[in-house]
Amino acid sequence: MNFKHLLEKKPIETSVPCRVDFGGTLDISTFYLPLAHLNPASFNMALNLRTFVTLAPWTKNRIKISSRGFESIEVKQDQVRFDHPMGLMFAVARFFNAHGVHIHINSTSPPRSALGGSSCAAVAIISAFYAALGQEIKPEKIVWLAHALESSVAGVPCGVQDQAAAAFGGANLWEWQMGETGPKFNQLKVFDTARDLEGFNDHILVAYCGIPHVSKDINKQWVDSFIQGKTIAIFEKIVDITKEFYLAIKRKNFALAGQLMVKETRLRLGMTPEVLDNTGKKLFERAVALNCGARFTGAGGGGCLWAIGEQDNISKLADAWKALLDPIEDAALLDAKIDPDGIVIL
Repeated sequence: MNFKHLLEKKPIETSVPCRVDFGGTLDISTFYLPLAHLNPASFNMALNLRTFVTLAPWTKNRIKISSRGFESIEVKQDQVRFDHPMGLMFAVARFFNAHGVHIHINSTSPPRSALGGSSCAAVAIISAFYAALGQEIKPEKIVWLAHALESSVAGVPCGVQDQAAAAFGGANLWEWQMGETGPKFNQLKVFDTARDLEGFNDHILVAYCGIPHVSKDINKQWVDSFIQGKTIAIFEKIVDITKEFYLAIKRKNFALAGQLMVKETRLRLGMTPEVLDNTGKKLFERAVALNCGARFTGAGGGGCLWAIGEQDNISKLADAWKALLDPIEDAALLDAKIDPDGIVIL
């Protein structure tokens, strides 16, 4: 379908948030189906480091994609490659049989920072195409479509928590289940009021280590070890810890939440020591020394860490993390807060 004429009338702009998480990997069917008797769940929080997408008119039969941190690429509609860094975005365009479109992606989070950026972009692009077609924006449908498209081109098992955070926003526990006709999730909000959600910002930190991550390697190790039966007991423990973590935050027991975060991170380190790079290890150890919890985001191996704790301890940790990050090129504390909103059509 030639979107040029539609978009000449009005370019479409959308945005979605990225996320930090706890209990990741459990959102991959490889894990949540064999562990179904435990009702596996993942916790995440949407961050106001949003990804903005614009659909603009372009040459008939051609698709152009521009994204901050990557070289722009333009191809004929029938010559897209799904093994390209923009392969997922091309897969979204092909799903809508789209051409005559320039997809411009501007993420305000650092590139490849393990904050779910590519999944966020897919959710935003899908939302934009539906808006261009004048169709209703249905967050749950968009979550599963984005997940299915990513799984189809990634070459590795993919989770769904990134898409859920992007589409719905806020702080949530996501329960992964099998429904009558396919997988489904239950959304359990952490806080009942906007005031409580806003207050949670005083208990968290997010830091970028300056080194982009590559999630496939570590995720593949987790998947392989689970399939081989070596780590089933460990992931059963992670299911329980994730639920305890959610309840601790819901009850505003941030000290306990920090202890649980440390416990889960150590379990992951036992399986894959490289989940924290050298900077990440220093940040983690400093957090523990100041009675806070710290954890990698996504599949780790570079990218971001986030921390949780009582307000006074988090304040001290912010100074300590800043001192550790200042000498490292591109590393920094991120000015990130919880974003209550998911998909926004601008």
